[in-house]
Amino acid sequence: MQRVAALYLPHWAIERLWRAERTARPPEAGPSASLEALHAAAGSVPRGGGWRPGARWAREDQLGHVAVLPSGTSSFLPELSSERGTMHSMVEGRRTASAVFAGGPSTPAFGGGPPPRDKLGEEFPLVTSIRTGNRVEIAAACPHALALGLRPGMAVTQARAQVKGIHVRPADPEGDLAELQRLAVRAARRWCPVVTLDGADGLLLDLTGTAHLFGGEAAMARRIIRFLARAGFTARIAVADTVGAAHALARHTAGGLCPAGQQARALADLPVAALRIEERAVELLKRLGVERIGGLSAMPRAPLARRFGMALVLRLDQALGHLPEPLDPVVPPEPIAVAQRFAEPIASPEAITHWLGVLVPRLTDALAQAGLGARRIELVADRVDGVPQRILVGLARPNRDPAHLLRLLVRRIEEIEPGYGIDVMTLHLRRADPLGPEPFTERLDEEAAPDLAPLVDTLATRVGMRRLWRSRPVESDVPERSVTRAPVLDPPVRPGARIKADDVRQLDRKGEMPVWHPEWPRPARLLKRPERVDDVIALLPDQPPRRFTWRGQTHQVVRADGPERIHGEWWRRMAEAHSVRDYFQVEDDCGRRYWLFRSGDGERAVTGDLGWYLHGVFG
Repeated sequence: MQRVAALYLPHWAIERLWRAERTARPPEAGPSASLEALHAAAGSVPRGGGWRPGARWAREDQLGHVAVLPSGTSSFLPELSSERGTMHSMVEGRRTASAVFAGGPSTPAFGGGPPPRDKLGEEFPLVTSIRTGNRVEIAAACPHALALGLRPGMAVTQARAQVKGIHVRPADPEGDLAELQRLAVRAARRWCPVVTLDGADGLLLDLTGTAHLFGGEAAMARRIIRFLARAGFTARIAVADTVGAAHALARHTAGGLCPAGQQARALADLPVAALRIEERAVELLKRLGVERIGGLSAMPRAPLARRFGMALVLRLDQALGHLPEPLDPVVPPEPIAVAQRFAEPIASPEAITHWLGVLVPRLTDALAQAGLGARRIELVADRVDGVPQRILVGLARPNRDPAHLLRLLVRRIEEIEPGYGIDVMTLHLRRADPLGPEPFTERLDEEAAPDLAPLVDTLATRVGMRRLWRSRPVESDVPERSVTRAPVLDPPVRPGARIKADDVRQLDRKGEMPVWHPEWPRPARLLKRPERVDDVIALLPDQPPRRFTWRGQTHQVVRADGPERIHGEWWRRMAEAHSVRDYFQVEDDCGRRYWLFRSGDGERAVTGDLGWYLHGVFG
């Protein structure tokens, strides 16, 4: 006998937004945390450092909205803690549910905690908006907003006029559906093999033959509710013989367990909208005085089919168990791996290279069938003594070229210690991305741009990906802020949209200023931090140094150019409002060229301490 569980997540979109905002914001000790405490808790900040008043998480109207776990609560709680399930029995009556389960974000949970609150500690109404034509509507609303009368489908302007202090966030239906899909895949791997989506806020689970593995249907339902409560989601679950009955009980009651064969009695008192029929049919049934499923099921089927079509009769019979309703399950992706076992252990590099040449084409064939490109591959060589040897290879871009992958693996064979021999070799695909079509040049006489991905993979195999980067200019006068590290193969920023002919910006004939001005030469090697130099002889305020000592070696300056004055960026930090640096390009008697600066203008003490520093080396 089939048993189906309907899992309903009534506030899926809102609670996903709460989790995202809690992750993005720094922790606070309370709603009245100061700016200094928030700055200290922020950890790493964008390049330039310091407090940024314009940052999204630093706006004044966002302070105090960070929810933290109660003191003493661990991120990973025991399986049996904080259960919100309530058991009760409903005797003689039309409803035959025997258990009710409910869970929500008020349960101490990983990623959970109470809803966000304003600076006064009061929970604020939160809704998400979506544009439908020229109308901006509410897509989802939090429980507090629902209690105030805000409903999905209401215009946002009407909601703002009706409720003061409402918070509106853009809706993300694609992200909600993708996250629900990931939850379905996890449920198929953890709870039962047949799981399918039930709209945009629910799942259907076929518990046939699997509930006893979790101690029965009631224990399994409580376990699912606790799992979602720890993640910060409100959930209701109902178990019945049919998909339609489980769906109706989960969404129109408090949920529970419907005894076998009793779905007709359990559904009798529910509205006809619970049958998943069209809104037009629901309105027409209300006009005819049919509002409950019990009254609808007592009517003959032929007049219903002629008046409403077969869709209404099909949904009714499926909910009552007279007709089957198959589920379209979510298929979890299987990990890609290829293995080779040996009758006799191998130990020589030549044998390992030979069998890698056999395994790599098999792996690339599997990648081609899945439409993927490998980003990370791991070779696991199981020795006879049970000690595995592992080689992990990463790629800068998705790739399934067998020759390139084989070269990367063969270069690291020397790291394998075969011991008494290897009896199994396995290639595991640890990370992959979709590999789509590659662009190509249209003209035959035009040379294609060189592909640096194989070179980057080769270098990363030797020195590691963290040691490879490229420099990207940043608009800043301070030298250490004017350049930042970027990924090696990160594509350049695309040019902006073309300016129209009647745009006022066409009057600017100068064009865009370069980030690195060609008339301001910079050293090829810029030190990570300026290093202080000693024994400097220089005339104040504008003369270059004649001698200096750096890293224990004295340099006599024979040529110099400067000064180039650079002021501090006061808009970033007020401490730099008066700071000044005077840079000089100097060349010593050995022909080596350095880039030095003096802290301060040489006249006012507030501009700097008159110390000399070496910031870069030319050539």
